Amino acid sequence: MTDDAQPKFDWGRRVRAAVDLFNDGSYPGSELASLLVKAGDLGEVVQIGAHVESETTIYLVEFSEKIVIGCLEDEIVSA
Repeated sequence: MTDDAQPKFDWGRRVRAAVDLFNDGSYPGSELASLLVKAGDLGEVVQIGAHVESETTIYLVEFSEKIVIGCLEDEIVSA
């Protein structure tokens, strides 16, 4: 995320998964490639960060009390 770039979604924004989200190996306690969140599931942005090398905005989205996933902008839509 460059100094000029603004996140598309704000903290606290209600969002929906735009696509099915699968474990890419970064979600502990779940099988690799297992379905974590279905497209259309409702969540809330709880933190916004960036991948330093690629300057990509990453949204930490809480989809339920037990599922909190890092999402890219194209993986979520406003609810």
